[in-house]
Amino acid sequence: MATVFIPTPLRKFTNNKSRISLPSGTVAALFSEVENSCPGFKNQLYDADGAIKRYINVFVNGKDIRNLAGEQTLVEDRDDVYIVPAMAGG
Repeated sequence: MATVFIPTPLRKFTNNKSRISLPSGTVAALFSEVENSCPGFKNQLYDADGAIKRYINVFVNGKDIRNLAGEQTLVEDRDDVYIVPAMAGG
């Protein structure tokens, strides 16, 4: 199982779960699986064109998926997926 770590702002969509274990697959498949059990989750990650919002960073084992295969990055058993919304303000 892979582990998806949920940042605090998105936990209201996952029944306050900070991590969710899922079978291996692509990043897109994992996010779809989370959406199946936690409706509304994907709306927080994806823009109107169906792409991950530019201020949402996703890492698999510490590597930015933008430098890998994007949403098609393969996630294996025991891999960690981190969703990191960019912080703004001042």
